[in-house]
Amino acid sequence: MGFVNVSEPVELYIPNPTERRRKEEIEGTSRRKKKKERRNEGEMEAQQGTQELHLALAHKLFLLSHPDIDDIEKVRLRDEVLDAVKTDDMSSLYETLAAASVLEMDATVLDSMRRRIDNELKKLDDKIADAEENLGESEVREAHLAKSLFYIQIGDKDKALEQLKTTEGKTVAVGQKMDLVFYTLQLGLFYMDFDLISKSIDKAKNLFEEGGDWERKNRLKVYEGLYCMATRNFKKAANLFLDSISTFTTYELLSYDTFIFYTVLTSIISLDRVSLKQKVVDAPEILTVIGKIPHLSEFLNSLYGCQYKSFFSAFSGLTEQIKLDRYLQPHFRCYMREVRTVVYSQFLESYKSVTMEAMATAFGVSVDFIDLELSRFIAAGKLHCKIDKVAGVLETNRPDAKNALYQATIKQGDFLLNRIQKLSRVIDL
Repeated sequence: MGFVNVSEPVELYIPNPTERRRKEEIEGTSRRKKKKERRNEGEMEAQQGTQELHLALAHKLFLLSHPDIDDIEKVRLRDEVLDAVKTDDMSSLYETLAAASVLEMDATVLDSMRRRIDNELKKLDDKIADAEENLGESEVREAHLAKSLFYIQIGDKDKALEQLKTTEGKTVAVGQKMDLVFYTLQLGLFYMDFDLISKSIDKAKNLFEEGGDWERKNRLKVYEGLYCMATRNFKKAANLFLDSISTFTTYELLSYDTFIFYTVLTSIISLDRVSLKQKVVDAPEILTVIGKIPHLSEFLNSLYGCQYKSFFSAFSGLTEQIKLDRYLQPHFRCYMREVRTVVYSQFLESYKSVTMEAMATAFGVSVDFIDLELSRFIAAGKLHCKIDKVAGVLETNRPDAKNALYQATIKQGDFLLNRIQKLSRVIDL
């Protein structure tokens, strides 16, 4: 064991301000290089079918708050989220996550983020001023667009929307205006701001009336379909997804495999058997991908082939994927009900009456389970049948379409006659 000679002075190394600034510059350069590499990787992956980096971050944040994710996985997700937040200098999101105890607050990290943001904004403002003084309208627009994208990068929603509006004022071409709308839609999807998404979709449709290319129109269908699915409008979502299958290019939003997953799920509860066969079961674009997604092929084909036991088995395997999807998870129970309504209705359509035991055997469940399930759907008006508990028989009482149309016509006719009589009294007066 050594001893220190206290008679000799001990020199302490204290870095001077110049060295400190040089160190910060080196770290800043390294971080910018890492950020650029990450962006380039993101662009390459987007072309290969991987979503935009901030939407991937939003999905990781969703998983972090999900109760079904184990602690070990959450540790990995937390590290990835922190790395993404620090790389893109998302200071406001960092503060929000720290306040929610998702990440640990580090004042040094937060200060360095804010310092880099201020420096970058100063550079962008200088570029805008230089473009306005010395360059043309196109360069001015590009400078404003760069500032908009920077606000999007750091997750400052309000300033990003404000700057996008300023950039739009500098934009003439309809296609470029549409690109600004797509940036707004991505912001809305990151924050799940459905009001912003709805207004942006309406704005995009109005722009298309002035012109616009088919590629952007097809991309908008996917954005609108995802919005409809996230707001529980499954039928419209299915139609929009099906229209976009052969022209899908929206890789910044989701991968093609995920797109097919959403298309099949929404189509099953929205289309009749004939349409499902033509547009989904036999669709070559779906057939090339569906085998890559666990349980999805069995889920679709067993329903169409009336293999109900296999259908329930595949359905149970898909439930985990649905619960871990940030767009579908809020509607998990609703989707479960809709799928079971479709499959029970399809089974009962072939019978005037059928025993409870036969139906339970077909689905691979107990008679008590079927009894409880059907009683709920019948009470809710989802199934047109009645249960004879004594005989253990189900009797269908499907409504007559012609009779229902006749009754509706009579009712509307009576209403019209009443209105005419009231109008005649007024005229006589």
